Amino acid sequence: MWMAHSSSPYGTKRIALACFALLLVALFLFPNQIQGLSQYLGGPVGYAVSVPLEAIASIDTGIADRWEQYVALQGVREENQQLRKENEWLRGQHSRLRESAAATERLTALLRFKEQALPTMVAAQVIGRDATNRYRTIILNKGESDGIKPDMGVVTPAGVVGRVVKTTGVSSVVLLVTDPNNAIAGLIQRTRDEGIVEGTQQGLAQLKYIPLLSTLRDGDRVVTSGLIGDFPRGLMIGTITHIDKQEGALFQSADLMPEVDVSRVEEVLVIQTSYGQSSKAGSGADLLEKPLP
Repeated sequence: MWMAHSSSPYGTKRIALACFALLLVALFLFPNQIQGLSQYLGGPVGYAVSVPLEAIASIDTGIADRWEQYVALQGVREENQQLRKENEWLRGQHSRLRESAAATERLTALLRFKEQALPTMVAAQVIGRDATNRYRTIILNKGESDGIKPDMGVVTPAGVVGRVVKTTGVSSVVLLVTDPNNAIAGLIQRTRDEGIVEGTQQGLAQLKYIPLLSTLRDGDRVVTSGLIGDFPRGLMIGTITHIDKQEGALFQSADLMPEVDVSRVEEVLVIQTSYGQSSKAGSGADLLEKPLP
C-alpha cells in the first residue's frame, strides 16, 4: 500500500512531462493551428499556452527570415560571380579592340604618308628582331618577291628607321639607324650643314664630320640630305642633344636622339625609288670616300 502511494507522484510527473513534450512538438510543428486553438481558450490555460506559443512563433519567424536572407545572399553571390566573369570578358574585348584600333591608326598613317610622299613604297610588318645583340636589326615580312633589294631605305611617317642589308624571297633584314655599322647622309635643317649619321653602342645616334664653322646647337633637327644612299631629302632622322667640339679636331660631332623609337616600331615603308648614289652600310669615312653624283 505504501509502495503504490509513493509511486503515484512519479507517475503524475511523467504524464505531465509527456504532455508538455507533446505540446512543444505540436507548437513547433503546428504553430498556426495551436495559436488558433489558444484563441478559444480563456483564463490561465489560454495564457499558459499562448506564452510559449508566441516564443516559438518568434523563433520560427526568425529562422524563416534567416533562411530567406541566406538564400538571397547565395543568389547575390552567384550573380556577382557571373558579373565578374562578364566584366573580365569585356575587359579582354576592350583590350583587343584598342589594339586593333591602334594598328588601324598606324596603317592609316603609313598609307597617308605613302600617298603624300612617294608612290614607290612597299608597306611591311616587323616579324622579328635580332636576339644576339650583335647587330641592331629587324626582320620584315616582305622580300625579293615584293621588289625589295639591299640598300633600300626603310622609314615610318615619323622618320628614318634604317636600311635593308639582306633579303630572301619573302623577308628582309633591316640594319637600324642606331647600329654603329650603319651610315646615312644627314643635313642640319637650320644651318644646312651636312654630315654622316651613325649609330652608337648606347643605341642612339651621332652626326659626324660636321664642319668646324657650323653654328649648330642643341635642339637642331637633322634630316636626310638625299645626296648619298636611298633616302630622299628631308626625312627626319633625329634631334641634336649634345655637341662635341674638340680642340685641334678637323670636324665637329653631335649626339642625336633618333626621331623613331626603333625598339617599338611595328610597321614600316620600304623606299624602292633610288636617290643619289646607292651606298653599302658602312662607316662614315667609307661614305665620304665615295664620289658624289
